[in-house]
Amino acid sequence: MNGLILVALFATAAPQSPAVPEASGYVHLEGAPFTPTDHDTWKAVFNATQGAGQPGDLLPALDNAASEVNALAVEGVPLARAQFAIVFHGGALDGILDDAHYKAKYGVANPNLPVLRKLKQAGTELYVCGQNLVAAHVDPKTLSPDVTVASDALLVLIALQQKGYALLEF
Repeated sequence: MNGLILVALFATAAPQSPAVPEASGYVHLEGAPFTPTDHDTWKAVFNATQGAGQPGDLLPALDNAASEVNALAVEGVPLARAQFAIVFHGGALDGILDDAHYKAKYGVANPNLPVLRKLKQAGTELYVCGQNLVAAHVDPKTLSPDVTVASDALLVLIALQQKGYALLEF
């Protein structure tokens, strides 16, 4: 593709977010290598350790996972071909608090909850580190019901990588 055409494409293309509108979108680039196809299975585990920059922002791992779901949707890949998991621990714990506890802590609604719900509906597995919850004295009842308490984040990451999942860190 000619460089001038690419500049024009990048200047006019609007990112699309058909599966998870709250998350970052995706722009189809005709002829680009590694464009998703519907004959591949896409397996990734997102290691969510970073908190959001501001209380009204999405967790980086959540936005990135949802963005990849949007990418597959834009490219016409059935979401059943996406085998994604997110493992929350460290600084990402607050982002999975239920709305009442998030509002009490930050004064705003938790923007992550609709994205968690949509990702779960799309088949994404959502885990939180049980060891981290114990160490931080976080009651699992204060978390989104969409998230499953796992025994240990690192064991989840190891197990999924042994099953062929790509590890993505955020």
